[in-house]
Amino acid sequence: MAELRIATDGRPLASIITPHHPSPQEQYAADELAHYLRLMTGAHIVCVAEPAAEDTRTGSPGPVIALGAAASRFGVRADDGLGEDGFIVRSGEGGIGIVGGRRGIIYGVYELLEQTGCRFFTPRCERVPCVTNLSIPALDLRQVPVLEYRYHNYTDFVRNPRFAVKNRINGPVPIKDRFGGRMDYHWFVHTFEHILDPAEWFGSHPEYFSMVDGKRVSERTQLCLSNPDVLRITIDKVLAALESDPGKRLISVSQNDWYNYCTCPDCARIDKAEGSYAGSLIRFVNQVAEAVEPRFPDAIIDTLAYQYSRPAPRTRPRHNVCVRLCSIESCFAHPLDACDDPSRRVVRPDGSRSSFIRDLEDWAKVCDRLYIWDYTTCFAHYPAPFPNWRVLQPNMQAFVRNNVRGVFEQACGAVGGSTDLNELRAYLIAKLLWDPDCDVDRHREEFVQTYYGEAAPMVQQYLDTICDVVEQRAIHVGFNDQCDQAYLSDDLLDRYGSILDRAARAVSADPIRSMRVDRIRLSIRWVRLKNRAMRDGVRDQQEVVRFFTDWKAHGLTRIDEWVSAETTHHALVAGLRRGTEFYDHWTAEGPEEL
Repeated sequence: MAELRIATDGRPLASIITPHHPSPQEQYAADELAHYLRLMTGAHIVCVAEPAAEDTRTGSPGPVIALGAAASRFGVRADDGLGEDGFIVRSGEGGIGIVGGRRGIIYGVYELLEQTGCRFFTPRCERVPCVTNLSIPALDLRQVPVLEYRYHNYTDFVRNPRFAVKNRINGPVPIKDRFGGRMDYHWFVHTFEHILDPAEWFGSHPEYFSMVDGKRVSERTQLCLSNPDVLRITIDKVLAALESDPGKRLISVSQNDWYNYCTCPDCARIDKAEGSYAGSLIRFVNQVAEAVEPRFPDAIIDTLAYQYSRPAPRTRPRHNVCVRLCSIESCFAHPLDACDDPSRRVVRPDGSRSSFIRDLEDWAKVCDRLYIWDYTTCFAHYPAPFPNWRVLQPNMQAFVRNNVRGVFEQACGAVGGSTDLNELRAYLIAKLLWDPDCDVDRHREEFVQTYYGEAAPMVQQYLDTICDVVEQRAIHVGFNDQCDQAYLSDDLLDRYGSILDRAARAVSADPIRSMRVDRIRLSIRWVRLKNRAMRDGVRDQQEVVRFFTDWKAHGLTRIDEWVSAETTHHALVAGLRRGTEFYDHWTAEGPEEL
């Protein structure tokens, strides 16, 4: 198979062919391919449909890139193993064939473009080579992701669904069907309160809710999972939800976002026998899944292994149950299978304690569909440097090694994004979700060089320095830490700041990249402000005003996951660690509003 010549001196030599009646996804894939090939070559690359079977015309002359069923001319056909996301890109005599599932056909096109040198770093930063004489070497690629569910919620992806598709995210980003669609939920997580709201039910049926210290509780309660009426009501509500939108396969039946699991005699007996507080939960969810299956055989009942329910029980979840294991207690400065911090362990009913990696391994033994909910930022202080750069790949590999089939990397969810190189982290995580064994160093180098230009060496030195500090000093880092951590001391902030000062000087004549470096520097500025205010009671008013003015100038919004930047400023003035301290519950301020 020879290379395929696409254009010479801006003249088109090849065309794109779709099936006679292309699916919306095939047409979108063809349109995207044509656009980028035109952009690269300056040539008028045309996109046409195959003639109908009864048509005697031969179709487009010359070499072609054929999509979907049209690729059969090169002997390239989709197979059952591709699923919705897999694809094949294969050269044949006279062209290239691309086939794939509903999303895979689109992913295959982007893979072909990446093979020609294109990169899709952010919605506002792409690398498209200018190649007026473009040839594509012979290719034989078949890719099927090991993870069926791939999702993170960095704002660039959530607010730009077409960009998310370019990076092969398929979780609940609002991706239209034309762009491949998504794996979506009816109810996402923490749904017990949705299923049985204590404000509605507790007065007449306190027995539906948790018994804690011998009393049924209505505040911050869970469900009594051994109660047959609770099971009946849950099944009815799940069936109704699935009936309302059969296109959504996933529905979460999962604990509320606090403790207070039920300790009534029946629930306690089950959990003790199972060796885990997840015992009563899995038995309950299994019964829901069994009742749902006859009417909705493709539905998946999702639940959480979270906090008290993190250790695996002895009972196997049914084949149509998905368990989402959460790493919220973990250290994110060291790989999950190497961290030795005993404070990260979770208590079992017998008083023993288990590490996250032990729980992951145990769930892998009993669960056929295991998902992960992982954490990739500091939620209390989004700008704070989060030194997880070197654990992203080993952790993803540990997930896959233990039969995990889906991963959600919870990110900085602020609509305006944040300052801790989130664009780079979002890009790398997307690459790892698709291929946990990818060359992550190459991906990082390509991004940093393009995005930061002449400042790239200093940006990489900044990341390496932070990671070196936490590794060499054995500093453990949680998902919700304050700014007074050992790796954020004054002397270390000076070191980080000095590196970023050199980065700023390197791009001082480059307005776009200068803005990007200044955005990183806001992280150091925030930690200094907060530490001085909390530790020393000192606030430089001019610096405070400059910081919040610059924060807004960069289009940034929340500093804390749960409150506005204005509330965070109020907390700074009031000497509080977080703006959430103004409220009885951390979620009281509500979703972000712009």
